[in-house]
Amino acid sequence: QVTAKTAFLFILPQYNVSVPTADGELVQYHYGLKDLVTILFYIFIAIILHAVVQEYALDKINRRLHLSKVKHSKFNESGQLVAFHLTSVIWCLYVVVTEGYISNPRSLWENYPHVYLPYQVKFFYLCQLAYWLHALPELYFQKVRKEEIPRQLRCITLYLLHITGAYLLNLTRLGLILLLLQYLAESFFHMARLVYFTDENNEKLFNVWAVVFVVTRLFTLTLYILVIGFGLPRVESQALDPERGNFFSFLFNNILFRMSVLLLVCLFQASVMWRFIHFQLRRWREYWHEQSSRKRAAAAAGTKQQTKLIKRDSGYHENGVVKAENGTSPRTKKLKSP
Repeated sequence: QVTAKTAFLFILPQYNVSVPTADGELVQYHYGLKDLVTILFYIFIAIILHAVVQEYALDKINRRLHLSKVKHSKFNESGQLVAFHLTSVIWCLYVVVTEGYISNPRSLWENYPHVYLPYQVKFFYLCQLAYWLHALPELYFQKVRKEEIPRQLRCITLYLLHITGAYLLNLTRLGLILLLLQYLAESFFHMARLVYFTDENNEKLFNVWAVVFVVTRLFTLTLYILVIGFGLPRVESQALDPERGNFFSFLFNNILFRMSVLLLVCLFQASVMWRFIHFQLRRWREYWHEQSSRKRAAAAAGTKQQTKLIKRDSGYHENGVVKAENGTSPRTKKLKSP
């Protein structure tokens, strides 16, 4: 029994409470320091799953493709993230549908703060934190190139800040929808990159990703405006109450603070869109440059072929003498004088 209690501390979410409802009692969860132990356990699980995907899927594909070192590293990164993002999209979509967050958008801000979480919501957040924390030692295990480390560190840090902030500030419902949109766009990008590494002429999935990316950015911005601009200012409990988990809803009564937050959100989304547009322009320039190079090469090949045909029509050389195709000499014969 002692070992069972210790095992449950590592495996199962802690801090469960019985919340009275109209139908009886409902078991829900809140957060605490014991969550760190659970996260540590799932960090090791994530490392094991990472190694399984690498060994039994990605390494076998890499042996067949014979990629360069740079492409090999990017292929491994995209392969791991495709597996994670697709799993997270399916899992997150199941959670938000079963909990009714999509069918009832008001639930994203009603009854804030959302201190008590359903089991599947808390477990989802713990696993997300474990995955992105496991990505830090994986930078060493995967021998990531030094040039790639700062970019991957920025990505990991942003995800950890978003997930931890939503979890600790009791904005888990909004955080779930935002993660769903982000993971959906990222999964298409990394799938497009995998397809590109296998066939460099196939870039159709990048066009699909571009459409999905723009749509998810618009939904993300709309969701921020809806929740921050209209939802949280209407919450009944506007007093600062850290014990109840109400950290900052009172600030949204101040229109200046509310507009400042929305302005920061819009600027951040604008910077993301600018990087996206810059990436698309660079990709199109490379595409048209490649197409023009192919056309010039084809034109040069056609000119060479035409030159060969002209030479063949005028005759050919044999033993230093130009002869026509019928074997006769192209030079005119001199008539003998009588």
